[in-house]
Amino acid sequence: MRTLTLEDLCIHQICLWKQCGFVESLDCLARHGITKTAIWRPMLEEVGIQKAITAMRVTGVSAISICPLVLYDPENPLDRQSQREQNLKCLEEAAELGVLSVVTITGGLNSVYNNIPAAREAAVEELSRLIPKARKLGLLIALEPLHPMVCGMRSVVSTVDEACEILDALDSDDVLRLALDTYAVWWDGQLQSQILQVGDRISNFHVSDWLLDTRDLRLDRGMPGDGLIDNALIRSWVEEAGFSGPVEVEIFSERDWWLKPPDTVVEAICKRLPIL
Repeated sequence: MRTLTLEDLCIHQICLWKQCGFVESLDCLARHGITKTAIWRPMLEEVGIQKAITAMRVTGVSAISICPLVLYDPENPLDRQSQREQNLKCLEEAAELGVLSVVTITGGLNSVYNNIPAAREAAVEELSRLIPKARKLGLLIALEPLHPMVCGMRSVVSTVDEACEILDALDSDDVLRLALDTYAVWWDGQLQSQILQVGDRISNFHVSDWLLDTRDLRLDRGMPGDGLIDNALIRSWVEEAGFSGPVEVEIFSERDWWLKPPDTVVEAICKRLPIL
């Protein structure tokens, strides 16, 4: 397993979401020698494409991905056709920003739309509609399985195998990839074998930690090393499968890290580099 340096580290904007705007987050990363980030779409919406491009150029921080594209969200007030148009626009913006991949989730359920197999079929249909556009723009679409605790609200795909079934069904390896988030899949007893079967289709590798006393379904992630996930072990499996990209730290932390100064958060992440 390779020894990581700061060049191998990507810190997602989401880690600084509540303390910084888009530009300020890149300034903070640059101060600590971090040159890679993943753009958080709500932060991008606040500044617009042109200001975002300027900020990346000035700070020298590039975006390797943009998160998240939601294939179909039943709670979105937009109708399905409008959501499709919104997702196509997201691909266009990603290409304009120069990112490599668009991290994509299926969306969840609601009290009316609550059939998981049907929701997965709908996700396949929506994903298939994006493939030609992504191919034309030279983008990767990275499908991300999420922890089953958010099946109802965020994703009807919970395991690596389930995600790969969708990738296999669409047979577009030039465009479709897998985003693997240790927070979402660490619990799976078959994870190692699933990762090795995936091979080099993993394009994004996200890390954080699962706190023993986690208090929120989504927004109480821990700093790597503060919880139960052996991120380095999972990374060893991912690299054995052929992954060699950056390690992406993605922390949603409403009660802890989002309350701390941004420089404190980035410094803490950099100190955890040996255990990522």
